[in-house]
Amino acid sequence: VETSYFIGVDWIGYERQAIFVQPKLNQGGFQTDFLRMLSTALRHPDVAEHTKDLFVIRFDQPAIDIFPEHDLLTPLLAVQFLSTVRAIVKRGLKKSYYRVERRLNGRVKGKIRQSSSIRQQLLDSNALHMHCSFDEFGLDSPENRLLKKALAFVQRYLPTVQYLHAAPWLQELLRYTLPAFEQVSDVTGMATVPHPKNNVFYPEYSEAIRLARLLLQRFGYHLSNVRKTDMLHTPPFWIDMSKLFELYVLGLLKDRFPGPRQVLYHYTASGNELDFVLHTPEYQMVVDAKYKPRYAHGFSNDDIRQVSGYARSKYVYRQLGKTEHDVIDCLIVYPDNSLPAEGLEERDLKSERIGAYVGMYKMGVGVPGRE
Repeated sequence: VETSYFIGVDWIGYERQAIFVQPKLNQGGFQTDFLRMLSTALRHPDVAEHTKDLFVIRFDQPAIDIFPEHDLLTPLLAVQFLSTVRAIVKRGLKKSYYRVERRLNGRVKGKIRQSSSIRQQLLDSNALHMHCSFDEFGLDSPENRLLKKALAFVQRYLPTVQYLHAAPWLQELLRYTLPAFEQVSDVTGMATVPHPKNNVFYPEYSEAIRLARLLLQRFGYHLSNVRKTDMLHTPPFWIDMSKLFELYVLGLLKDRFPGPRQVLYHYTASGNELDFVLHTPEYQMVVDAKYKPRYAHGFSNDDIRQVSGYARSKYVYRQLGKTEHDVIDCLIVYPDNSLPAEGLEERDLKSERIGAYVGMYKMGVGVPGRE
């Protein structure tokens, strides 16, 4: 069985044996805090659009009984959802028109629901009571109600996981997002929430609603299913740690170089998709994130050939303002859990040269860990 860079839980073999794969960095008592890795990336709202391929959930397969500490999926969904909602709250909740039904006394608005109105008039002995259906503009839309319901699930879920409940950064996320939904109703029906259309003013809504649906489906849509137990039932899932590490590096680079178009992510050149192109006054280079801890003690010639090929593209030369006589520097970033999980603000990206090559460097970055 080869799992590449994926972690998760799934069925294997004809006899349906369950398998659990943990991060390869979990060695010597070190536990990778992949939630902090994701949170570091999602501090930048534009990163959310690149997370769609981060995990796969197989709801069509039978659930697997696992220990709570092996549940990597639910914490990931919760953190990704909270980070996306934080970006929405920072921008402001979207107002829209939505259909409401209300009993009015002595006035009419919108469409009269005749059967309901007659029934209510007979019950109240008041001919002025009208049951009306009309459109209203405000925050109490089906989309916002769905997000609030998913927030309630996350709020109830966090205390069931000790290391999540004690994490101050997650509690701060909840305190920041929940007050924004005070004017939103608590109840929503799943069937009444349409799939949102892309909106250039509110780009995070589509992703937030997708994650909210996954969270509610994960718990069977019942808040009572969120409780602390000795065993959990989870659908098979896989998380791409290579992709997560790439996003983590993206977050670190954006922290260091916040200027517009200083960090180009997934830059396409000559049919190739580069991880990063760095274009700053100090650095003009091609950067590749490799989820390969072995780089701490060596390097891969195949990887170097790949990155070197990226750096020979004429599109990259034009992007960086280089001439054909220049050698574009290349950097390979790899995880090293022996280093502290700090930012790149004080790091020299060219401090570790790969001596057998010209303009080729590598740099280890610490990943967050937890007890």
